[in-house]
Amino acid sequence: MAPVSSFLSALAIAYGFCGSLTAAHPGEAPKDIKSIMREMKRMSEVADYQRSVMDNCWDSPHVRELQQRAAERRAAMVHSLRVERDLVDTPILDKRTLANFKDWAKVSHNKTGSGMTVDTPIQTLFGANASCIMTPDNANGPYYVKGEQVRKNLVENQKGVPMHLEMQFMDIKTCKPAPKVLVDIWSCNATGVYSGVSAAGQGGLNTFWLRGAQMTDNDGVVNFDTLFPGHYSGRATHEHIVTHVGSSLAANGSYTGGKINHLSQLFFEQPLITAVEKTAPYNTNKIALTQNNADGYTGYAASKAYDPFPNYTFLGNKLEQGLFVWALVGLDLAGDVEKWATNTAYVDATGGHNNPKFDMSIVATPPPTHGKRDENGDLIEGEEEEVEEYEVLEG
Repeated sequence: MAPVSSFLSALAIAYGFCGSLTAAHPGEAPKDIKSIMREMKRMSEVADYQRSVMDNCWDSPHVRELQQRAAERRAAMVHSLRVERDLVDTPILDKRTLANFKDWAKVSHNKTGSGMTVDTPIQTLFGANASCIMTPDNANGPYYVKGEQVRKNLVENQKGVPMHLEMQFMDIKTCKPAPKVLVDIWSCNATGVYSGVSAAGQGGLNTFWLRGAQMTDNDGVVNFDTLFPGHYSGRATHEHIVTHVGSSLAANGSYTGGKINHLSQLFFEQPLITAVEKTAPYNTNKIALTQNNADGYTGYAASKAYDPFPNYTFLGNKLEQGLFVWALVGLDLAGDVEKWATNTAYVDATGGHNNPKFDMSIVATPPPTHGKRDENGDLIEGEEEEVEEYEVLEG
């Protein structure tokens, strides 16, 4: 995992000659590089603090039991997905056969293939690194739609690389699972288009693909069947996540009430993105791909202690047969980020509607978080961070 200072270095290089940072979506106001760097540093402090909290109880018996159950559950899910796709007799892709993945051995999140045998412990294959737990808040973006359907399968008529996404949420104050949390996710399709919004070039208010919500179970787990996201101008490949506490499931298949306590974006490793982008229909997208180190928002999600990338494994011997992706996320259940979770649209019994109270001015800014900073968000004297190069693995 690259430290946050690496992202700052890369961003300074990428944007130092133009004076402003690309907006998260078309229409967002650009932000100056100094402001972006200050906010990244603040987010890094939050991740480091949360990591220290979780470290205090990570070795407790109930957490170890939870990890073992999670590993067994993920192994069973991969087997089930392979049966469902008639891949039982298909060998799982060995990472050493991926000649187009440069320096693949350096990438730790790919759990596919190499070196694994029938005697390899399930925890080794399907565990989650303690460094992958804490997720700082991130910018919400302008395409959040409130009131989506509670459902597992989000694909509808869309094409792309199938992605089964499992997320497990934990309460950072107790190190126990976070049940009854409503998890809302959305992403663009393989060619960079979002459903649910009326903005030019997008899918329209009454489209719902690649959007949906699920309530966490007693182990704090949700599962979605979706597609690996595509890309659009100025943004690296990402999946949006919003969590609600205190929500109830509604009779119409949606949800009501609650407050939003967390906003984030799930990012993916560059070699995986590069490989996906070579498959159809991703390869029909003529928009230049923005890599992780050139995205103004990846830095919010990483620090020296926090790894922003989920783990994954191939389900077969080619990408088109699907991916199983999993992440472990720590939540402050008392958090309140409603102010930064403005929604551009909402869905009710009559369909999708624009939100007349949508606040475009807030969508590009993550919730403010205070660490070892002064009132301007600058590092306190003596807390300077070393700036390093961020190495990008390219296919």
